[in-house]
Amino acid sequence: MTQAAICTIGDEILIGQIVDTNSSHISRALNSLGIRVRTHQSIGDDNFQIISSLDALLKENQIVIVTGGLGPTKDDITKKALAQLSGAKTVKTDQRQLEIVHRILSARGLDMLEINRAQADVPDTCEVIPNKLGTAPIMVFRFPAERFGHKAVLYSMPGVPFETIAALDDVLEDIKAHFDISDIFHYTLNTFGMAESALSRKIASWEDSLDEDMHLAYLPNPLSGVRLRLSIYGGERSHQEERAMERIRELKEILGKELYYEGDSLAENIGKMLLESGKTVSAAESCTGGLISALFTQVAGCSSYYLGSVTSYANSVKTGVLGVDASVIESKGAVSEECVRQMAAGVRRLTGSDFAVATSGIAGPGGGTKDKPVGLVWIGISSERGTNAVKMEFKSDRKHNIERFAANALNELRKLITKELNY
Repeated sequence: MTQAAICTIGDEILIGQIVDTNSSHISRALNSLGIRVRTHQSIGDDNFQIISSLDALLKENQIVIVTGGLGPTKDDITKKALAQLSGAKTVKTDQRQLEIVHRILSARGLDMLEINRAQADVPDTCEVIPNKLGTAPIMVFRFPAERFGHKAVLYSMPGVPFETIAALDDVLEDIKAHFDISDIFHYTLNTFGMAESALSRKIASWEDSLDEDMHLAYLPNPLSGVRLRLSIYGGERSHQEERAMERIRELKEILGKELYYEGDSLAENIGKMLLESGKTVSAAESCTGGLISALFTQVAGCSSYYLGSVTSYANSVKTGVLGVDASVIESKGAVSEECVRQMAAGVRRLTGSDFAVATSGIAGPGGGTKDKPVGLVWIGISSERGTNAVKMEFKSDRKHNIERFAANALNELRKLITKELNY
């Protein structure tokens, strides 16, 4: 199977000045093409490090894609390093790229300087894919099998993300023309309510029994639980899918129907059930401050089932808008089972929704007591069959507490809808 590595070059990435988004875009594109990305690497603006790192990557992979280090300034030294790596004797001017450089500068009202013209100069060992949106061309270095033990190609792309993305299709076409492409099959199943370590222990025997070409990845996220991705590399897609689904059926039997949901997020899974049933939902949020609403509205088409929310952060809004009994807050507090039950029932009554979810808790870092510590949340869920509440505690900082409050509220809502609608 064809394997690839992606390498970003630039001190600005290593010191955290910018975030590397190119690697994720390139990885997704290569995976969709049937190429397995084995390595992501970032290296600084150092000539020796660039050459030695790329030499090592080319020994292990048939394709290496490099981004960055191609600008007109002195700290952009990738082109020089690639010339040394490939054994270039001189440079040549790519006229297509030179015309693009001239057009870009003219459009900006700038004169062509030597430093700009030099952007179109490339080592004589490379082929060029013109960069239509920038001044630095995409350089393609092809190495014979005797150099690294296999045929290898290095693509040097600009570091500016919109230029990289725009040029990626041309690079993919070149890859397809020079490499045998096989299928990669991915199947993703999401879980919620079990820590990654506990999940791993529970399915250890199943995971150990996977065929050699199958790989299971754990992808934890506080807002969506632990996502499990089963991948099969190589072979025909139809056969891969048949094999994968057999193993997925086994996995579902181990973990049980209640724990698992399919879709990209809890909110999306809830939305699918509501759309199919013609039901609606609303939310009353205190400690989550509108995050539940935000998660619902990230799903396209949510207007068909999501009616809205009340962010009742102040007690006066809980009593005045949602109809929470003031005596409940006075005697039990806003963070209590009684309060959150009335919040959930109140927003369902207010909006006319079929289902509702409510949250009230203490996100921190202050505000906790012995009886009600930081990380405590009450979650209310309501339908025409009644209203219930669940108490949970988490130990994290404010941001992650809020995320866990919202995610677990959605999961409790999901379980209620699953039960009442017989999913």
